Amino acid sequence: MRSTRATIHLGNLRHNHALARRLAQGSRVMAVVKANAYGHGLERVGLALADADAFGVATISDAHRLRSAGLSQRIVLLSGFDEARDLAELRALGIETVVHHESQIRMLEVDHGEPVRVWLKIDSGMHRLGLPASSAQVAWERLRNCSSVHPDVVLMTHLASADVPESEQSQWQLATFSAATSALPGLRSVANSPGLLNIPAARADWVRLGGLLYGQSTHAERTGTDYGLKPVMSLDSKLIAINDLLAGEPVGYGGTHRCERPSRIGIAAIGYGDGYPRHAPTGTPVLVRGQRCPTVGRVSMDLLAIDLTELAEVEVGDPVRLWGQGLPVEVVARHAGTIGYELTCGVTRRVLYVEDELI
Repeated sequence: MRSTRATIHLGNLRHNHALARRLAQGSRVMAVVKANAYGHGLERVGLALADADAFGVATISDAHRLRSAGLSQRIVLLSGFDEARDLAELRALGIETVVHHESQIRMLEVDHGEPVRVWLKIDSGMHRLGLPASSAQVAWERLRNCSSVHPDVVLMTHLASADVPESEQSQWQLATFSAATSALPGLRSVANSPGLLNIPAARADWVRLGGLLYGQSTHAERTGTDYGLKPVMSLDSKLIAINDLLAGEPVGYGGTHRCERPSRIGIAAIGYGDGYPRHAPTGTPVLVRGQRCPTVGRVSMDLLAIDLTELAEVEVGDPVRLWGQGLPVEVVARHAGTIGYELTCGVTRRVLYVEDELI
């Protein structure tokens, strides 16, 4: 049986959620569980966070899965609905929707079904999704005049550079959003995970948290543990071979790595077929017997080469940690030129998922 597994530490997940509540200082917390809860398992995370104030999803199918798992909390469709016929599903499931475009308002204006709850998204400067700040009041008034829209419209925006403390762009976005909505009643939602950690003024009435709940930071030089967070996923495999090579001998496809000295090279049963990044360069760290060891050569579909030369003792069958407790996923991601979110989202179906209550 293939030995690669992802352990989901549910105790750590709940620890992070509790820490987020303390940091939010009374703001309601939306747990963002899109992309299969950032690769951690949608239903698993939803049930573990049964005290969350709401869940944020990207697709209606994810909302179906949460409802089928027995979760009754508020669910917000963060990307909004695409077609008028989607509104029937939103009503059937009791889902709320983000409205970010003029076309959605037009669909709601000609719909005469039961009122749906709406989160009106204003583009304060990220220029991705959202109604222009200059049209915020008109958009709000049109929604309030729709019989198909619940009168309690939440106002929201999204920060582009919240992972940079004291970001000028974030301050400008906050000012833009405030000016656009100051005359409008209703609850506000601004902060994402880095916004909660770095920008107290962004907390507002609702915070929308994804990576923070899973123990991750997007700051270029910090990990989640620097903020008191705990990693929720540990990805592990084991050594299935150890080879003693001479100086100058190549390792892996293309021989891109050549040993600079007599070397002991271990082969772990994990590769890009499991979601480990193929673009991770030589030198990306893994943990073997609690010590960081560098990968060498190209990542294969099923296998990964590791330089074990500095280890005094090592055997075939020893566990290899790719990221998690003791090796933050952010560290691996930086070597691979990406962020931890992408790595945890990318773990594939052939990896065995197990749960524990580790704190």
